[in-house]
Amino acid sequence: MIKHLVASPVPRDKWHSVLANDPGALPEHAPEWVDAMEADGRYRDASRLYSFADGREVILPLVQRRGLAGVGGWLQSYPSGWGMGGLVGDDVDVDMARAVLHDLRRLGRQRVSIRPDPQRWNPWAEALDRNVVTIPRRAHVIDLAGGAEGAWNGLSKSARRGIRAAERQGVRIETGHSGALLGEYYSLFLTSVDRWAAHQHEPRMLAHARARRRDPLGKLQSMGRHLGENFTVTLAYVDGRPAAGSITLFAATAHDTRAAMDKELVGTTGAGELVQWTTLQMACERGCAEYHLGESGQSIALARFKEKFGAVPHDYAELRLDRLPWTRTDTTLRRAAKRILGFRDV
Repeated sequence: MIKHLVASPVPRDKWHSVLANDPGALPEHAPEWVDAMEADGRYRDASRLYSFADGREVILPLVQRRGLAGVGGWLQSYPSGWGMGGLVGDDVDVDMARAVLHDLRRLGRQRVSIRPDPQRWNPWAEALDRNVVTIPRRAHVIDLAGGAEGAWNGLSKSARRGIRAAERQGVRIETGHSGALLGEYYSLFLTSVDRWAAHQHEPRMLAHARARRRDPLGKLQSMGRHLGENFTVTLAYVDGRPAAGSITLFAATAHDTRAAMDKELVGTTGAGELVQWTTLQMACERGCAEYHLGESGQSIALARFKEKFGAVPHDYAELRLDRLPWTRTDTTLRRAAKRILGFRDV
């Protein structure tokens, strides 16, 4: 069904053209996102443009790991900590997904991984064969078809109580674009890492090392520079100090990511609920069709918090094409390390 592969990497003008015709594209599907990844220094653009016989075109945002970590040509759409990839373009169907998997398998790379948009999981699910390794995942998404009024009606009673409590207690909201407020946000993020480490029975130093490796401040600043006004940091202040915050990416849809909180400072102020409602309103004002709240895993508490805001769970999977049993080996080693540390997934 593939007529020919037009280009790899995909020229930016063509990428923007295909992106403009995709009403459900995620913010990280923009070429500027891959530019930020290249600026991070660990990845190079390996995106692929597919042209089909019926005239349709789709893009697979794809990056290749640089250095020794990329020996064997590891391709990812996207790496962990860089959001969701998958196909960009209108009317993506199972034949497209199957053709793309066939093309990627022909490359002969050691590993190719794809973490698609959960809303577009069905074509991939139907295209799977026994050679594709799947890693089950779950994400939450809010439908914004009803605008701000519909979003408010979709909130739970507890979410509305939190928002009203924050407004009564004078919780102050600030928003910054293109990387503004990242310094204060990052300190709050590391405070959250401390809390997560305690819950998970993970040594604090190890938790900080993992967080700084996965999400160094420079990486977030690179995102802000390349996405500009579509990269927003929202912070809630209690007694003049940052208490809750998040990063929101905007495009045809919105993607909320990396929520952070100082739980002791937040207390019963409702600061977390006010941050979420503020960003939801921004998404509605920008005309976003959906609001992605990202990965939830198997965390019941995280799922409950997201569902307070009208989010619906979507089960999907990350796809791996492995020449050798890389995924199985990696999973085994991680489980062994967690057992040694007494690590608890919560």
